[in-house]
Amino acid sequence: MICYSSLDCRSSTVVCKWCCAVRCCETRSWRAYTTRQSNAISGPQTLSLRSLPASRHLHCYPPPTSINPSLPKTPAIAIMSSDHIIRHASHAGSWYSDSKSQLNSQLDAWLAAVDHPVSCIGPQSSQEEELSHVPVPSARVIIAPHAGYSYSGPAAAWAYKSWDVSKAERVFLLGPSHHYYLSKAALSKCTQYATPIGNLNIDRQTTAKLYASAHFEWMSQSVDEEEHSLEMHLPYIYKMLAKHFGDNPAALPPLVPIMVGNTSASTERALGQILAPYLADPANVFVVSSDFAHWGLRFRYTYYRPSTGSALSLSSSAKSPQSPPIHESIKAVDFECMGACESGSHSKWLSTLEDTGNTVCGRHPIGVIMAAIEEVRKDSGEQHTGQFKFIRYERSSEVKRIGDSSVSYASAFAVI
Repeated sequence: MICYSSLDCRSSTVVCKWCCAVRCCETRSWRAYTTRQSNAISGPQTLSLRSLPASRHLHCYPPPTSINPSLPKTPAIAIMSSDHIIRHASHAGSWYSDSKSQLNSQLDAWLAAVDHPVSCIGPQSSQEEELSHVPVPSARVIIAPHAGYSYSGPAAAWAYKSWDVSKAERVFLLGPSHHYYLSKAALSKCTQYATPIGNLNIDRQTTAKLYASAHFEWMSQSVDEEEHSLEMHLPYIYKMLAKHFGDNPAALPPLVPIMVGNTSASTERALGQILAPYLADPANVFVVSSDFAHWGLRFRYTYYRPSTGSALSLSSSAKSPQSPPIHESIKAVDFECMGACESGSHSKWLSTLEDTGNTVCGRHPIGVIMAAIEEVRKDSGEQHTGQFKFIRYERSSEVKRIGDSSVSYASAFAVI
C-alpha cells in the first residue's frame, strides 16, 4: 500500500478506515490533513500535515454502522436518504475559473479549436482514415485528462468534441482516487454536483443499485470534494449535455460518479462485469478521467529509453541524455501505453503498465472500462466494439534535463 500522506512519500502506510488518518511506516506516526497547497498541473504538491496524538487515533470512532465495512451491508435504498446534498465545486477559482461567463467562453473556445475532421494519432488508429464527423456517431465512451484547465483544458476538448451524447439518458464518470486509499470503488452520497455553469443531478437509483454489490462503498462528502479527477470533468459534461438537452439542470441526464481505487486485475474485471450491462445500453455514456505519464524526480518516475541499450531510471546526478531527448522517450512510453489501450485487451493494458511503470494516474478507471468493454464484446460477438482511438496528445512541458518534469494529457473515444 502506498503512503499518500504527501506526494513525495512513497513508503508503505496504514490508512485509518474511519478518519482517513495515515501512518507512515517509516515514522510510525499518525498524521491528518489540515491545509493544502495545490498545483493545477497534476494535483496537490505539498500537504500541510499535523501529527495526531496516539490517544486521538485510538479513540477514533467509526461512522454509522450502515457504512461500517466490517458489518453486513444494509439495503442500499435504506442508506440513501432524501436529504438534498450538494457537492461544492471545491476546485473552482483555482484549478479553473469560478466565473460562469469566463468558464463558458473558455470551454467554447477550446471546443471550437478542435480540428475538423479529426485525425487519429494512436499506434493502431493512426493507420485509419480521418473522421469526417464530430461528434463521432456512437462514440459513447471517452478518455480525457483532469489537470488544471490552463494545462489540460484544450486537450480534453478533443475528447468532448468527439463524444456522442445524442441518446444519453445517464452519464457515468469514472476517475481515480488521489487522496483516499481504497481497493474497490466508491460512490457519492450527494444529490447534485455543482459547477459554475450549472449543477448536475446524481442518479441516486443507479448508485444505490451499484452499492448493493460487494465492490462499492460510499465516499464521504469531504473525500468527494477533495478529489479533483471527477470535478475537472463536470463543466465539460454540463456544457456538452446542455448543447443537446438545453441549459436546464432538470432536463439533463443524471450523473453516476465512481471513484476507482487501487484495484487489482480481478477487481477491475468484477467491476467491468457490473458496468457491462450499462455500457451495452445506448442510453448510457461514459467519461473516464486520466492523465498519462507524470515524469520527473518529484514524481519518482524517471524511466528513460535510450536509442541503444536497455531502459533505465535516471538518477538526480545523471547527465541529461540527448539520444533521444527525454521528452521523446516520455512520448514513446506514453504511445506504447496508448497502443495497449487501443488493442482492446485488458491484460495487455496491465502488462504494458507493469513493463514500463508508466505513471498513468487513471490506470484503474481505464482498466475497469476496458474490462467492461471486453464483456460487451464477448456478448455481442463484435471483435472491434469499443476499441479506443486516440486523437490528441500533449504534455505540460518539454523535458530536456533530469531536473525538469512534465505531465502528459491524452484524449480518446470508443464507439460502442
